[in-house]
Amino acid sequence: MTHTYVLQNLQVTTGEKVDIVIRGNQIQHITNAGQGAAPTAYDYSGCYVSKGWIDLHVHANKKLEPYGDELDLIGVQQGVTTVVDAGSCGADSVSDLFPTTDSAKTNLLAFLNVSTIGLQRIDELSNLDWLKEAALLETIAVHPTKIVGLKVRMSKSVVKDSGIRPLQIARSWAKRTSLPLMVHIGSGPPDITDILPQLEKGDIITHFLNGKANNLFSEDGQPLPELLSAINRGVRLDVGHGTASFSFQVAEYAKKHAIQPFSISSDIYRGNRQNGPVYSLADVASKFLLLGYSLPQVIDAVTLLPAQAIGRPELGQLKTGTTADLTLFEVRPSQQMLTDSEGKTRTAKQMIHTVGVIKNGEIITS
Repeated sequence: MTHTYVLQNLQVTTGEKVDIVIRGNQIQHITNAGQGAAPTAYDYSGCYVSKGWIDLHVHANKKLEPYGDELDLIGVQQGVTTVVDAGSCGADSVSDLFPTTDSAKTNLLAFLNVSTIGLQRIDELSNLDWLKEAALLETIAVHPTKIVGLKVRMSKSVVKDSGIRPLQIARSWAKRTSLPLMVHIGSGPPDITDILPQLEKGDIITHFLNGKANNLFSEDGQPLPELLSAINRGVRLDVGHGTASFSFQVAEYAKKHAIQPFSISSDIYRGNRQNGPVYSLADVASKFLLLGYSLPQVIDAVTLLPAQAIGRPELGQLKTGTTADLTLFEVRPSQQMLTDSEGKTRTAKQMIHTVGVIKNGEIITS
C-alpha cells in the first residue's frame, strides 16, 4: 500500500505557513497550515521547507584523493537531495562516478571533464592529447540523462603551457553537444580578460568570488568590464567555495555592485568537509545571509536557479504533482565565526541548519 503522510506547520521562505501531503514519492497537496490531512502526521513547527537543495559544484567520486567523497555524506545527510559533480571524471573514469549499481539516495548529475583523465592529475589540461572528442561524445551518449554540461578548469596549474586553447576546444564541443560549459577560474595565465569573452549564454563561471590576483574585480573593488559584459550575455555566476576559492572581501565587492550569485555551491570534498572552511552547503549558504542577501535569495540559489542552470527546472519547483524531494531547515540565532578560503573571518548572527530531507517520499534526518 502506498504510504501517505502530512508534514505540518512548515514555513516557506516568503512567510506563508503550509502543510504538505505526500503520497508515495509525490507531493499530493500543498495547503494552508492546519488543513492538510493524512493517516500519519509529522509536526515541523519552526522549520522552513523548500524544494530539495541542489549543490551545483561538488566532488563525489569516492575513489579520488584528495578530491573525492562519499555521495550521501555530501548529499542527503547534509540536507542536499541533488549534487552535481564538477568535473571529477573525464571519459576514462566516468564509470567510477556512475556505477551500474549504487545504493546512494542522493541524486547525482555531472559536468564531464573535457580531459579524458579528469582529476586523476591536477594538470589535466596541460597535454592536449588528453582532450579526445570521440571519447567525450561517446561518454555523453552513454549517460545522456546524467551529464548536464562540460567542465574546463582554466587556471595556470591546470593548463600550464596550453594557454587558452583548452577553453577554445571545450567551446567547440559545447556547441556540438548543446551543453553548457562550467569554467573554473583561478590563478593566471590565462588572464581572466582572455577567458571571459569565450563564454556564452548559459555557461557558468565557477569560483567567481575567489580572491586570487586573476579575479573578476579590480584592486579597488570595481567589477571588470568583461565581467559585466558576460553577465549581460547571460553567463551565470557560481560560488564554488572550496578550499581556495571564496573571499569575503571579493564577495563584499560583488554585493556592493549588486552582482549576486546565480548559484551558491560548496565545491565540497572529503578534506574541506571534515576540516573546513566549507563543512556543508548550509554553512556556505549561511555566509550569504551574513553578507546581507535575503533568505529567499539564498534558497533560490540552492534550488530554483541551479535547477535552471542544468536544464532540470522541475528539480527547483515546489508544487503539487512533483517528486517529493524537499529540504527541511531552520534559521537559528547564532554568534558563529565563519572563515573564508583565505583565512579571513566574519561573525554570523544567524546560521542555516538542515533538519532533514524528503527524498522520493522517504524522511531522512540530517
